[in-house]
This record gives sequence, C-alpha cells and structure tokens, in this order.
Amino acid sequence: MQFFLDTGMIDEIKQALDWGILDGVTTNPSLIAKTGRPFMEVVKEILKLVDGPVSVETVANDAKGMVEQGKRLAELGDNVVVKIPMTPEGIKAVQELESEGIPTNVTLVFSPVQALIAGKAGASFVSPFVGRLDDVSNDGMKIVRDIVQIFNNYEIDTQIIVASVRHPMHVLEAALIGADICTMPFDVMKKLFHHPLTDRGIELFLKDWEKVPQRPF
Repeated sequence: MQFFLDTGMIDEIKQALDWGILDGVTTNPSLIAKTGRPFMEVVKEILKLVDGPVSVETVANDAKGMVEQGKRLAELGDNVVVKIPMTPEGIKAVQELESEGIPTNVTLVFSPVQALIAGKAGASFVSPFVGRLDDVSNDGMKIVRDIVQIFNNYEIDTQIIVASVRHPMHVLEAALIGADICTMPFDVMKKLFHHPLTDRGIELFLKDWEKVPQRPF
C-alpha cells in the first residue's frame, strides 16, 4: 500500500521524503489556505519536491469550469492529478479530463455506489473519506471494504485512496482490506513509527551498551 501525505505544508513533505516512505501528496483548498501562501506558489513547490502523484483540487461547481481549471492545473506538471468532487457535474468533468489523458481523483466519496460511479466514469483514483463517516456514527472502513470488493468484482482499475484518516488504526485497516493508497496527515504518519515497546527496547539497549567494555564507537 502506498503512503500519501494529506497536506499543503512544505516542511512536512520534506520530512516525509527524508524518511523515504512518501509515494504522493493530496491537497485541498482548506489545506493550502492553512499555509497562508498563494495557491499556485504552494502547488508548484510541492510538484518540484514530489515525484509521485499530487492531487490538486478544482473549485468550480460546473463541469465546464472543472475541466478548464483541471487543464490549467495539469499544465503545472506531469504528476498532477485533478481532484474533482463527487457530483453529476464532477463525473462529466472526469470523463472529459480522462479522455484527454489527465488523471483525476474523485473526492468526497461517502458510499460504495458513489465510488462505483467514479470507477465507471474512468477516474484514476477515488477517495472515500473514512474519518468523516466515523464522525457521524458510520463505519468508514466498511465503505472501503465494499469498494474493494466491487472493484474486484468488475475489474475496475480505479485506485482507492483511503482519505480523512484520523489515526494509525485507519492505516492498518486500509492495508488489511487491500486499499491501494492511504493518505494521511503528517501527525498520523509520524505515529506509524512509534510503539511504547520499541521506545522501551531502545532505552534498555542503550543502557546496556554503556556497560560494554572497550566500545568501538
């Protein structure tokens, strides 16, 4: 399973790249607004840093506007993926953009049928939002399980990006289910490294190391 970072913060992306585990980035208007910087400036910098897919969202409500914005975004780099909302107008835009070789990511997906529609439209990626579903007393990961099964049933090539991830258990469940990608906040990615027994083990080993005579380093 690939790890994407859901952020607009350049420092977070650089740190994840330094760890060597970053496969791509997803952004949205809210995340970029948090940077306090011009939209295009942030997007261009991310694209220079990241070799993998970078999802950048359109903000139009109609298919024509989404396509126009999507084409403009695609000109910024070969790894741009245009994020399109799960609406009838969005699905129209997905089909046009994909027909021109521009990859799309259908976002704000909250049901397996919505994901199926995105797959039928030829979307490159689909993003079910598990955390937001959990927030309203739904089982977000069950939606992902259903999408995986449906896509397997019909050999749909659309990749599943598990989004709106809130904690490491979401990442674990996504991997067990067989999702293609999990996109997560930087804080969640950091937590993946940690376990109290790992920390305790390192502490004990270092204490014992101090007792070793003639240490070479």
